[in-house]
Amino acid sequence: MAKDELDWTADPFHTRFEPRPNGSILLQPQGALPEYPARLMDWLAHWAGVAPERTLVARRVHGGDWKNVSYCEMLDRVRRVAAGLTIRNLSEQRPILIMSGNSIEHLLLSFAAMWVGIPFCPMSPAYSLASADLDRARYVIDLLTPGLIAAFDTPSFARTLMRVVARDIEIVGDAAIADRGVTTLTALESPVTSELDARHRATNHDTITKFLLTSGSTGQPKVVITTNRMVCSNAVMQRQSMPFLVNEPPVVVDWLPWSHTFGGSHILGLVLSNGGTLYIDDGKPSPTGIAETIRNLREISPTVYFNVPKGFEMLAQHLREDDGLRRRFYRRLRAYFFAGASLAQHTWDALDAMSLHERRLKTPMLSGLGATETGPAVTFTTPAMGRTGVVGLPVNGSLVKLAPVDEKLEMRVRSPSVTPGYWRQPALTAAAFDDEGFYRLGDAVRLLDHNDPARGLVFDGRIGEDFKLSNGSWVSVGPLRAELIAQLAPIAQDVVVACPDADYLTALIVPDVAACARALGLSHTPSHEEIARDAVIKDKLQAGLREHAWQNAMSTRHIRRAHLLPSAPSLDHGEITDKGSINQRAVLRNRAQLVAALYASVRPADVIDINDP
Repeated sequence: MAKDELDWTADPFHTRFEPRPNGSILLQPQGALPEYPARLMDWLAHWAGVAPERTLVARRVHGGDWKNVSYCEMLDRVRRVAAGLTIRNLSEQRPILIMSGNSIEHLLLSFAAMWVGIPFCPMSPAYSLASADLDRARYVIDLLTPGLIAAFDTPSFARTLMRVVARDIEIVGDAAIADRGVTTLTALESPVTSELDARHRATNHDTITKFLLTSGSTGQPKVVITTNRMVCSNAVMQRQSMPFLVNEPPVVVDWLPWSHTFGGSHILGLVLSNGGTLYIDDGKPSPTGIAETIRNLREISPTVYFNVPKGFEMLAQHLREDDGLRRRFYRRLRAYFFAGASLAQHTWDALDAMSLHERRLKTPMLSGLGATETGPAVTFTTPAMGRTGVVGLPVNGSLVKLAPVDEKLEMRVRSPSVTPGYWRQPALTAAAFDDEGFYRLGDAVRLLDHNDPARGLVFDGRIGEDFKLSNGSWVSVGPLRAELIAQLAPIAQDVVVACPDADYLTALIVPDVAACARALGLSHTPSHEEIARDAVIKDKLQAGLREHAWQNAMSTRHIRRAHLLPSAPSLDHGEITDKGSINQRAVLRNRAQLVAALYASVRPADVIDINDP
């Protein structure tokens, strides 16, 4: 038996299923959750003592060579920066707001804040860099009332800093802007004193580490309180779900933004708790950003690799075409992990085939289900559960309830990794929990196999996205979207399904611009408008929709008409997040005219209809 297989023999998912008279089902893992430290920074101190010279984090300097920071070096600077923070008027009421993306400086400041119990909030850089009106940045600042704002690569954030940040708020960064003073991290440092140590010891499980912003799919972002208890317990849960972490410090090459829970809690928690090394990837899964990711993976072989489905799709294409990259990538890889959406089966199959070629075994593809409010993971999969759509079972420490809602089962959870609530939003907090104290995820799940519950749960869509057609039949939007994306791959990036009370289903299709360019043999990057007009692309989509309709005859299971989005989804209008995920409600609200055209008695020429000859 291969060493990789031996690592997976410890199964944390011995779960008792308890049907209840009210129609709900309790899922209770039978093992105990191991002890976890009182604070996330205890792991920094531990590994600085056990492996002081091991690299904790590395990033390329101005796109050149890697700059490495060891555990010992990080701890030393964290304490000095933390000492500087204690002499400022900072607290839960006046936290730190970090506007910029992933960087060594960002990590240092956030660790220093956690060291002394000052909450920080990593805000999506897109709120500053990709927003025209800066409304979301204003909203976050007004709600949090920060006492210090950090922006590394400071000139890039000058517009937001000058237009939105009051002059009495201190700015920390790496370069001056206009007539505003900017404090460098070095200038922020102060001598370490016994008072600093006392303040550190006063932090505990319930100390707020950070405020995380939700994607704002139903309006403005909610501010999720995140505590030491949440991130530490979830890190231990991850270790149970990936047994190889116990014996082998993880090496991670990652781009996922720390303003989101997947990158900022899940991945950072895994690296720090297990004494691992994080290589910050300044690439991303986009036509221009993927080149940097590939460059980094040519040099660094990860032991576990995280990405969103689009990232895996783009990576698979490069691995298929580059023998050297493929050998380097699989050299010591123990698992992949995806989140954010379902992974297309053709991408999964391609990765399996390449892993078999390089390693003579399939590398486990892992996933789970969770939310910003749950620290983030509630369920995890094992290699045996590896198939698209399966989200696993709860690991020790999480009690899950499946509650009947609108003909589906909503996942709800009680766990040490669940948030106490939303900051300064008591009504939202009250609505988020049911009468038994379970957090409502809003995600529906079902058992893959009722005769064998150990095979895991399957994602069954977002409760709030489902609707009824005019005949009263429910439309399960999440699974339908996943099927359509798989059917229309690779030229469709996403599909927005419409609409309630209609006689039939229609869709707005978000094109994958790079894939469309390849399909058309273009040397330039086409606009969304150009793609929406192209007869070749429309014919391919019509053929895909027809094939899907032939396999799914029910009116709730196929799309009759569709329209390609003639412009890119808008961040300012809430249609897209900086991770690229689509907000269905916002797209339908903002593109109401396009939706109306899909139901017009006289069909516009640019609408795709499966019944056209």
